[in-house]
Amino acid sequence: MWTSTPTRDVYRLSPGEYTLYVKSRTFTGEESDIEAIAFTVLPKYYQTRFFIIGLIVLFLVSILMLFQWTRFLHAKTRFKLESIINKRTEELVKEKEKTENLLARVLPKETAVELKEKGRVSTQRFQLVTVLFCDIEGFTKITDEINPEVLIDQLDQFFLYFDSVVEKYGIEKIKTIGDAYMCAGGIPKKNQTNPIEVVLVALEMMLYMKHITANKRQKSKVWDLRIGIDTGPVIAGVVGRNKLSYDIWGSTVNTASRMESSGEAGHINISENTHMLVKDFFICSFRGKIPIKNKGDIQMYFVNGIKPSLSEKMQGIVPNQDFFIQLQLIRLGDLESFILDKLEKGLPKNLYYHNLKHTIDVYTQVELIGRSENVTKEELLLLRTAALFHDAGHLIDYDTHEEMSVKLVNEILPQYQYSERQINIIAQLIMATKLPPNPTNLLEEIMCDADLDYLGRQDFLPVSNTLYKELHEHGKIGTEREWNEMQIKFINNHFYFTKTARKQRNVNKQSQLDKLRAWMDRN
Repeated sequence: MWTSTPTRDVYRLSPGEYTLYVKSRTFTGEESDIEAIAFTVLPKYYQTRFFIIGLIVLFLVSILMLFQWTRFLHAKTRFKLESIINKRTEELVKEKEKTENLLARVLPKETAVELKEKGRVSTQRFQLVTVLFCDIEGFTKITDEINPEVLIDQLDQFFLYFDSVVEKYGIEKIKTIGDAYMCAGGIPKKNQTNPIEVVLVALEMMLYMKHITANKRQKSKVWDLRIGIDTGPVIAGVVGRNKLSYDIWGSTVNTASRMESSGEAGHINISENTHMLVKDFFICSFRGKIPIKNKGDIQMYFVNGIKPSLSEKMQGIVPNQDFFIQLQLIRLGDLESFILDKLEKGLPKNLYYHNLKHTIDVYTQVELIGRSENVTKEELLLLRTAALFHDAGHLIDYDTHEEMSVKLVNEILPQYQYSERQINIIAQLIMATKLPPNPTNLLEEIMCDADLDYLGRQDFLPVSNTLYKELHEHGKIGTEREWNEMQIKFINNHFYFTKTARKQRNVNKQSQLDKLRAWMDRN
């Protein structure tokens, strides 16, 4: 299109590269060549890539900020809720602790656990329980003579001390009624030592009250105690709904109460039942047969103190080491029942050798060898305890059973009043049985000889067959021939350490070798 104007307006061109072709014509009609004029139409600022990217970034940042703000609000709300929940949880935990502490004060530990788990407590029958009643002589008269606040403070002082003594010996406090204090041993955890421990409690109670009276400026017998004790069966359970109370019932309870009321101030009055179980530990004087309401004539004894040979400085007041060793030997019976029951129920069925029978064999043999080697009572106690536990580790692991046995020793024996020193010795005795045996003292020698006692017994072959079967099933040995080759080598290198074992068992070892070699020749 020809125009006489030198310019041309162009609108609405999209951004991009353009080329304008033009030519000119003179007045004379001459035309020039076509010229190409290139030009670029730039986009608007809002159409630029940077602007669009900026918008996208701004949008994303806004979304992110909104998300973060939302998270912040949620976190703030959650923090408030968690704070409230934590506070409530802490309050609940404190209330639970208060409840548990209250239960622990009212009920025995085992009973409290049963109540929490089941919501109720089963009534139990116990065959050997020792019940103690103590009462302050002439208390009714004292209440008329002493200020009530002073009287209550004194009673509180007495009973707090009694509580500490009862706890010291593992006796269960049952209740207090006025000036009367009642406790019992052998519940809720059964044991054979409770008659002795309850009498020890009675002696400490009596000694404490005598010290109280002796320290008064004006000596008086107003705080003299009467204590009565009986041993026998009881029924125990929890009574009450809103106010729980652990209590015991039965003829033994009634007799113990009669022992107290039939006693004398400053004396511990025990029944024939209790006397039969404690006479080896305490000096007792026979009172004769004394009539009791609804009971007829009952033989009674006063406990005058601990036997001199079992007391510190032969004074009959404080038990010495020999006393506690003898007590531990009785307590060993409880431990024996506990461990053997645990082994019988818990050992794997494929332990054909390391089973309950083997433990009983070793337990029996350590006592026989120990007595022959003239070990002390405490050493015999430690040997028998180690024998009970030496294979108990099989309850946990086969390959490291000695170490596991030591672990069980450390967990269980403190509950049976073993000292740290005794526990360490028992652990060493158990580890001494690890093959090859390498004992370092007489007790370890006895333990090793008892553990391998079967090598010199007549039943060697059937016992060794059970060991082969066990090892074979655990992948420790191959063929029976390989096993017998190993046995021949082991017996050739083995020797008993103690004189007793050498005398009893060495004579049979050559016979065992002959039997094994004969089997090898046949097979």
